[in-house]
Amino acid sequence: MTNLYGGTDPRDIPTYSVGDAARYLRIPAVTIRSWTVGRHYPTRNGSSFFQPLIAIKDIQPRLLSFTNLVEVHVLRAIRKQHKIQLDQVRIALDFIDEQFQVPHPLARERFRTDGVDLFVERYGSLVNASKYGQTDLKDALNAHLERIEPDDTGLAIKLYPFTRSHEEDNPRIVAIDPRIAFGRIVIDGTGIATDVLAERYEAGDSIDELAYDYQVDRLAIEEAIRYEMLAA
Repeated sequence: MTNLYGGTDPRDIPTYSVGDAARYLRIPAVTIRSWTVGRHYPTRNGSSFFQPLIAIKDIQPRLLSFTNLVEVHVLRAIRKQHKIQLDQVRIALDFIDEQFQVPHPLARERFRTDGVDLFVERYGSLVNASKYGQTDLKDALNAHLERIEPDDTGLAIKLYPFTRSHEEDNPRIVAIDPRIAFGRIVIDGTGIATDVLAERYEAGDSIDELAYDYQVDRLAIEEAIRYEMLAA
């Protein structure tokens, strides 16, 4: 796919292993693999296969694109709800896909403006959720969508992963941007990778020394290191 950035859209390039995605988004690798690759599971008559919820490129090794990361990030909000049947989630996602008729609807701004209510309505009816439960799901989705920055076309171009345990108290300081540092986690607006800062900190450099060397506010350095420590 080509776009206004020239050549292949960096958002579509398979870049992230399942392990990378798990560390960046703080989601178990087995969950991400199930959503993107699928998995076999035992049944009374032998075994069956769970089809993936997110389409990734069929290459080896199996890698996720930035757009796939955004989709996983949004699905994380759904995973937070209790007693979820993923086959029912699939039906709700198929419904959204039919409504939008565009690839990767979860990674588009239109999902925020139109799709959340549609998804919650369809998902809620499938699981017979109470109005309270639907409200919880909508709030969880919106909390995740607020951390996605779209470009002029409405497609996600930047993702601010959660850096703290409590999602309601997460500053937007570190970001994933496929145009910067090959899509690594960086301090927003810079090319400073958070894992490099964490390595230097663990090697003995102080927060003040790192802030001086990189000419970045020490609070940003602290948040970047905090993120890496939680991810580890």
